Amino acid sequence: MTTEQERLKQLVYPAIGACQEVHKLMGPFLNEYMYQDAMAIELSLRNLPFVKEFLFKADYKGHTIAHKHYVDFCVKNGDTDILLECKAVDQLTDQHRQQLWNYMRLSGINIGVLYNFSPVYAQCEKYYFDADSSRMIAF
Repeated sequence: MTTEQERLKQLVYPAIGACQEVHKLMGPFLNEYMYQDAMAIELSLRNLPFVKEFLFKADYKGHTIAHKHYVDFCVKNGDTDILLECKAVDQLTDQHRQQLWNYMRLSGINIGVLYNFSPVYAQCEKYYFDADSSRMIAF
């Protein structure tokens, strides 16, 4: 594991720890909104700054596109913003990944976590968007 991958993992650990606690206490198979509400409580209890239903706008050639985009959470760890997209589905799909990747790319926030609460064993995927190469990198 590279030093950069380790640094990224350290940045997302607090948010992932909150997700794991919610999954442990709430259990699988609930509605996505139940997990989101519990996450807001858990992040607050852990004193992790966050914005629920984080609004961001996309630009096109210097013009703001009118459509509003929301991601479930934007969590702060120090000076770093992390997008957290919560799911409650049987299995994460490429469509879920693409949604998070688009949010990362369009918002300019280059670290994202996709967390699926529904299965008995929760699924967690972590991504970094390298703007220089326009590549999404799992870590």
